[in-house]
Amino acid sequence: MNLKAPSNTKLEKRFDYQSDFVKIKVAESIHSLLPTNTKDFVIVCIGTDRSTGDALGPLTGSLLKKKKQRNFSIFGTLENPVHAKNLNETLASIHEAFNNPFILAVDACLGQPSSVGSINVGTGALKPGAALNKDLPPIGDLYLTGIVNIGGYMDYMVLQSTRLHIVMSMAEIIADALHYLDIYLNHPTTQTLEKRIKI
Repeated sequence: MNLKAPSNTKLEKRFDYQSDFVKIKVAESIHSLLPTNTKDFVIVCIGTDRSTGDALGPLTGSLLKKKKQRNFSIFGTLENPVHAKNLNETLASIHEAFNNPFILAVDACLGQPSSVGSINVGTGALKPGAALNKDLPPIGDLYLTGIVNIGGYMDYMVLQSTRLHIVMSMAEIIADALHYLDIYLNHPTTQTLEKRIKI
């Protein structure tokens, strides 16, 4: 759980999860930030299903696994979550298996009341567990976070009481956006994702 949305990154775009065509907009935003040179793309979905609010990552990972991505390797699912206890081990195995991978980190976060329901796409690494004083390594060249609830007071309890509906809805949107991007990367054209892919 990245309890606070990153504030020191140079580029971040924010989308309301209930807005029109949000899946395509998120996919296009991620695509605009991907490197042009060929790399191994790895998606690391951080979190645990033991806490409703922190389940965004593993829910997203499980949904992506069912869609069978061609361009992305997925780490972090409901069955095999990536969390504080195994993050270092997971990162080590990724760098052992892939040569200079480009990592997209997916995680839940808490924020201001007006930001709840926002999906953020930005450059730079996440620092999981920072707000809980956990000494975890930063992860990601690009991040995708969902603000699932209000932060700032008794964050652990807030996570436990977060509605599953908003977490599941955002996980489905993020997974679909990444799946649309995967389809587009298989058959790139000069057309935008919105024109290329039928919703």
